[in-house]
Amino acid sequence: MPLFSPRFTNSLDVGGGNEINFDDPEIVNFLNPVGKDDYVSADVALRNSDIYSTVFQLSADLASSKLITDNSQNQSMLNNPTTWTNGHSFWQAVYAQLLLGGEAFVYRWRNRNGIDIRWEYLRPSQVSVFPLDDYSGLYYNVTFDSPLVGIKQSIPSGDMIHFRLLSQNGGATGISPLRSLASELKIKDSSNKLTINALAKSVLTPGILEVDGGGLMQAKHKSALSRQFMNQINNSNGGPVVIDKLETYTPLEIKGDVSKLLAQTDWTSKQIAKAYGIPDSVLNGQGDQQSSLKMIGGDYAKALMRFGRSITSELSNKQSSSVDIDIKPAIDPVNDDYTTNINTFKQSNTLTAAEAKWLLKKTGYLPPDMPDMPDIPDTTIERSEDIDQNN
Repeated sequence: MPLFSPRFTNSLDVGGGNEINFDDPEIVNFLNPVGKDDYVSADVALRNSDIYSTVFQLSADLASSKLITDNSQNQSMLNNPTTWTNGHSFWQAVYAQLLLGGEAFVYRWRNRNGIDIRWEYLRPSQVSVFPLDDYSGLYYNVTFDSPLVGIKQSIPSGDMIHFRLLSQNGGATGISPLRSLASELKIKDSSNKLTINALAKSVLTPGILEVDGGGLMQAKHKSALSRQFMNQINNSNGGPVVIDKLETYTPLEIKGDVSKLLAQTDWTSKQIAKAYGIPDSVLNGQGDQQSSLKMIGGDYAKALMRFGRSITSELSNKQSSSVDIDIKPAIDPVNDDYTTNINTFKQSNTLTAAEAKWLLKKTGYLPPDMPDMPDIPDTTIERSEDIDQNN
């Protein structure tokens, strides 16, 4: 391969075979002085409660969703892809990395017959992505954690599951959603510092103790009177404070401008929700007051499916069978919406009572061994009609 052949890489190769990860924001910003502070590392991002909440909820809900395929062998691998941990934890780790970095990698350990034995999650810092000489595909160099494996070079794309979100190079690699939040996080950091500073200066003094004729007192006498008053408050155990008739105590309140500053700290929450395409109410915000819970749930389900299609498309491409995702276990875990829809279909005669019961049994809402009781016709209306005719 030519020395200066273009390549797609998640890391820098330097002399001596060492590797400098692109997870280091200082290195990336140094190499890109025009877009200084454009890079947001996952470690820094997860210290933001809104980003952590977004990534946790989305990754947990995607992991709670069910990957479905017609091939029983592939289905077994999707359910239990690794011996390192359980299936839910494995997929949540993969999806969290996808949401943070815009791409995620899973290596397929296969036997000599090409059958999957287990899958291994790879951090982006372990993987370098290269195009083939004719740009007809990709291959990968991977540094495995296990010293028994070490470095594997020129791994074909068929052995690597490479999930991607938005791409700028035809789908070869993905772009992190955090890239769009670099400015917002800087504003958030500055806002936090300003708020803490304003609060410290606004509520540093709990109140004012005014003494008639205090203007004639020396400073050390005022300080002594203040310490004596605070000592009385601290030792009163919540009881009333006794002051002299000539003294007046006025507690201070947080200034209005500081309270407004505190109220504006949720601005970045809406920007983070926008970057991930979810309703801002998911981050415990007020959201759109005109939107119903059903509308908000529908928007969240659409967001899950956007990420879900990136996942199922890659899995279908690498496996020998089509893969789909069912997000109903995540968005309707107790089947409330499902039963409501079935009842609506039954009332409109789209489904019979027997068909509705069968669907509820299939989803586990009703016990599978529940006996099929015959429907008892409602004779109340008929009896009332008979009474009217007799009268």
